[in-house]
Amino acid sequence: MTQPRSYSSASPRALNPVPADAGIGLKPQHYREIISTKPKLGWFEVHAENYMGAGGPPHRYLGAIRELYPLSLHGVGLSLGSAGPLDRAHVLRLKELIGRYEPGLVSEHLAWTRHGATHFNDLLPVPLTREALDVMAAHVSETQELLGRQILIENPSVYADIGGAEMSEPEFLVALARRTGCGLLIDVNNVHVSCSNLGKSAADWLDGIPAELVHEVHLAGHAVEELEGGRLLIDDHGSAVRDEVFALYRDFIERIGARPTLIERDKNVPELGELIAEAMRAQRCLDRARNFDLVLGARHG
Repeated sequence: MTQPRSYSSASPRALNPVPADAGIGLKPQHYREIISTKPKLGWFEVHAENYMGAGGPPHRYLGAIRELYPLSLHGVGLSLGSAGPLDRAHVLRLKELIGRYEPGLVSEHLAWTRHGATHFNDLLPVPLTREALDVMAAHVSETQELLGRQILIENPSVYADIGGAEMSEPEFLVALARRTGCGLLIDVNNVHVSCSNLGKSAADWLDGIPAELVHEVHLAGHAVEELEGGRLLIDDHGSAVRDEVFALYRDFIERIGARPTLIERDKNVPELGELIAEAMRAQRCLDRARNFDLVLGARHG
């Protein structure tokens, strides 16, 4: 079997690789407060497609914040799981943005959003089959080749069993990473949402992911819809991270070690201080995991 090409997770010119600390998603309503107060946060993440324009206020503010903090780019439009050819023009727009801001991490989704010329405003699930794995691996490899760097792939939220699976989602993600050399971005809220909706164990799902493949973690809130005969969890990024998700995250981080961790909020965005408080909750988990590693290392040193 051919070994995947090895790519760095960060640009050689990146001034500030993303640290294994807590960060938040950057929102326009917080631009000025962040620049003026310089809160104690590890990093910020932005959706790449929001900054693919040539200039204007978004770039002016993002440039100023990039001077103060490490940055991660999180894409939603590459449609790496689509059966058709990769949208190379979109990859090249992403490459231009990467060159402009030199992010420490770049990520996308295990999903498809395009069929032919039709684009969908959602992250649609990829069948967990060997054929789909071949398609996804080819697109990830082509993207990394065009960008000249590693990307991370995030697990999506799933709301129903689409059938025909030939492997579990963790097995699919691990095989993808092993084959292409990509890293994994594990969204713990998505794991909880998907496993709850499908009647599976979130803890077992997370146990199926090797520590060395995880480069970033996401945390977010979700909504609960009560239905006849049960309930459906919706990954809406519209509320605080729930205690059960933080519990899964704490156990996950204690197993794999500290990783860059993002608090996501895309709806009902609160004041900056509220997001920072959530990030500090994650930071305490990260610090505890680091302290545990130090103690364990001292005992075996």
